[in-house]
Amino acid sequence: MLKRLLFEPTPGTAGWPSRLAGAVLALLLVAMVFFFSFHHITYTWNWGAVYQYRHTLVSGWLVTILISLVALALSTLIGVVFALIRRSHFLPLRYFGQIYVELVRGTPLLVQILVFFYVVADAFHVQNRYVVGVLILSVFSGAYISEVVRAGIESVSASQLESAKAIGLTRPQTYRYVIFPQALRLTLPPLVGQFVSLIKDSSLLSIIALNEFTQAARDVNSVTYSTLECYIPLAIGYLVLTLPISLWTRTLEKRLRFET
Repeated sequence: MLKRLLFEPTPGTAGWPSRLAGAVLALLLVAMVFFFSFHHITYTWNWGAVYQYRHTLVSGWLVTILISLVALALSTLIGVVFALIRRSHFLPLRYFGQIYVELVRGTPLLVQILVFFYVVADAFHVQNRYVVGVLILSVFSGAYISEVVRAGIESVSASQLESAKAIGLTRPQTYRYVIFPQALRLTLPPLVGQFVSLIKDSSLLSIIALNEFTQAARDVNSVTYSTLECYIPLAIGYLVLTLPISLWTRTLEKRLRFET
């Protein structure tokens, strides 16, 4: 996939040698900035102490992957459902969807985690932190995905909807064959941005003592007092999760691109 992005030229762009040279120069520039910055700090590195707790970090990273995957699927489902709800002709249902979206998008995720875990989940006797964490992330991200999907659906021109009716397509068939294919192409970039944000937002679940990647880094840091040695692998671990999604999406965008 990375090879395809670097070496396959697109119309109006430079060939692969120029693109490769540009990528290498950009990476060198970033590396030089970080090398210069770290070279001028007075800090005693202690990688050996952190390495002893590598299993804790790996375990937390795997938990983050699992939480993110489940939350990605569930938030996408919630987003699509509420995008359709907000287009409903039944006013109470439409207003319910609007209240949900505005309430979630207008309040910080940190506050939502605390309220849902210590108030709502406790009222419904849900004690599993992992279940609550996944639900909180899904509800939070689902509100943003709902707006993205709704905007994509409403971008389809009314003439196409009238044409679908004229050839006898039902409402579900219109969504399946006319609206969703075009909406997917238009909403893919913002959807990927939301997916990446969801993965990084999972780090906030550490405030409810959920043993994910960030909590693991905090635990190791509290034992070793090696802050940079704990949080640099943390940043790399999240980058390993988010970068492939961005690269895969660029490939998918090329496959879905068509002339309008």
